[in-house]
Amino acid sequence: MDRSRPLVAFLTVMALAVPGSAALSSAARAADADAAVNGGFESGLSPWTCTAGTTVTSPVHSGASALQATPQGSDNAQCAQTVSVRPNSQYTLAGWVRGSYVYLGASGTGTTDVSTWTQSAPDWQKLATTFTTGANTTKVTIYTHGWYGTGAYYADDVSLVGPGGGTTTQPPTVPTGLKTGTVTATSVALSWTPVTGATGYAVYRDGVKVASTTGTSATVSGLNPSTAYAFQVTATNDAGESARSATVTATTPARSDGGGSTELPAHALVGYLHASFANGSGYTRMADVPDSWDVIDLAFGEPTSVTSGDIRFDRCPVSECPNVESDADFKAAIKAKQAAGKKVLISIGGQNGQVQLTTTAARDAFVSSVSKIIDQYGLDGLDIDFEGHSLSLNTGDTDFKNPTTPVIVNLISALKTLKAKYGAKFVLTMAPETFFVQNGYQFYGSGKWGGQDPRCGAYLPVIHALRDDLTLLHVQDYNSGPIMGLDNQYHSMGGADFHIAMTDMLLTGFPVAGDANNVFPPLRPDQVAIGMPASVNAGNGYVAPAEVTKTLDCLTKKTNCGSYPTHGTWPALRGLMTWSVNWDRFAGWEFQRTFDSYFG
Repeated sequence: MDRSRPLVAFLTVMALAVPGSAALSSAARAADADAAVNGGFESGLSPWTCTAGTTVTSPVHSGASALQATPQGSDNAQCAQTVSVRPNSQYTLAGWVRGSYVYLGASGTGTTDVSTWTQSAPDWQKLATTFTTGANTTKVTIYTHGWYGTGAYYADDVSLVGPGGGTTTQPPTVPTGLKTGTVTATSVALSWTPVTGATGYAVYRDGVKVASTTGTSATVSGLNPSTAYAFQVTATNDAGESARSATVTATTPARSDGGGSTELPAHALVGYLHASFANGSGYTRMADVPDSWDVIDLAFGEPTSVTSGDIRFDRCPVSECPNVESDADFKAAIKAKQAAGKKVLISIGGQNGQVQLTTTAARDAFVSSVSKIIDQYGLDGLDIDFEGHSLSLNTGDTDFKNPTTPVIVNLISALKTLKAKYGAKFVLTMAPETFFVQNGYQFYGSGKWGGQDPRCGAYLPVIHALRDDLTLLHVQDYNSGPIMGLDNQYHSMGGADFHIAMTDMLLTGFPVAGDANNVFPPLRPDQVAIGMPASVNAGNGYVAPAEVTKTLDCLTKKTNCGSYPTHGTWPALRGLMTWSVNWDRFAGWEFQRTFDSYFG
């Protein structure tokens, strides 16, 4: 969160071009076909999904129409379609483009996703690249897009030539080798042997489907301690679902911390309180925050310099906030909130608070200075709201389970130290932007070949390393560009569909950078809250109360859903987060009233 909430530029990948096309044998050529549909845009945009595209009659490369798309703001004007392909097969993607910084690529290949681009094409220029599909890949997404602020681009005669995708006529065989891995008080890790021809797998707990994945592993979360569970898995493809596998059982152990130590209600409302600054929403005293708010994040603690690790929390001065309370009244109000069962945290970062723990000295300064703030005000814990360039991944750091980048490793170490210092009751929350989390489904760091924005998915190693210590993750589902969901379609802000798709990714898990062998496991539903702006003034991506209700209905009841196909139902979803308490007060407490009316 930030003080003014300007639109955050959503960056995508600048991958290395792979020129040319490979020669195919005469036998292969005989079976080749163009899998792209309406690649010449002669039938309008169908079945392309475009964020900012239209068809034009001039200029065209051939035929009567071509695509024109214009990037604006955080939108790179991408057009994409998902096509059927055959596993273990080579394809050539080609198209004709005009304009500056025009890209053509394919994702979801099951091997290495590819793209090619031109810096400048004043006249029609052909782009082409090749890829080989993975052993279980039957669909890929092809796309073209421009670049931010570079004006309109044109595309025409896009083709994907290779073996026809065909139609699967039989469901896959039953998976074998199902076994348990790590078992915690609330989760069980599972893995199994790949099934030829399967495009996905379904996991069953005690006979009820609880998860879907494209990989050969899954972590079933949201379990009760000291409880026995039975698990099975099935394989799926376009033709249907296999029979269930042999059953494996696991018994979760008792919680080592006694359970429920953070004492949050079953459904919680989280809000940021402008405590160190004022803006158009006005200053709200701690004592004036209504009882509906279960977690209050003090915004913000900021560093003395980007790399110092030395965090300071300075309350809003009287000159800026005439109605600010005294330190004594502020501390007394915090104690009163805590006596009523509320949690008050210090939030570190925001738009202006760039924090890079590049050294162990900065790490240690972070622990020491944050501890001082927590102790001075008697706070319940810490919220990490690192934005901008606080987190990024060094070149070659491609495994979110084993990060090597100092700013990532040192932050993980610092947070684990704080958790150990304050014990089981320490509340730890995080508020990353979608670019740093869900965008990791497509891109992670600078990529295997370099050229991507190194911040892509950079929160994933932090979340994963601290998942057993994490109280809440509330991703900011606002100030975001379009993000690809697990349906391999792009979703944009402005309605329930975006929140449903983004939250489903956290609760289902997803392969990082499209790698089915490197899956980010799902979080427990009680660890997840949905981040939304409180009003139209608070940030881009505001949705009306009816859309908030649709979101909660779909995720907790699987009713009132839109076009996005969720992968489960999560009645234990923790709740909602908003920027901010102040903006909600400014808007007549609309967001708070929506939460109260839904959860009671």
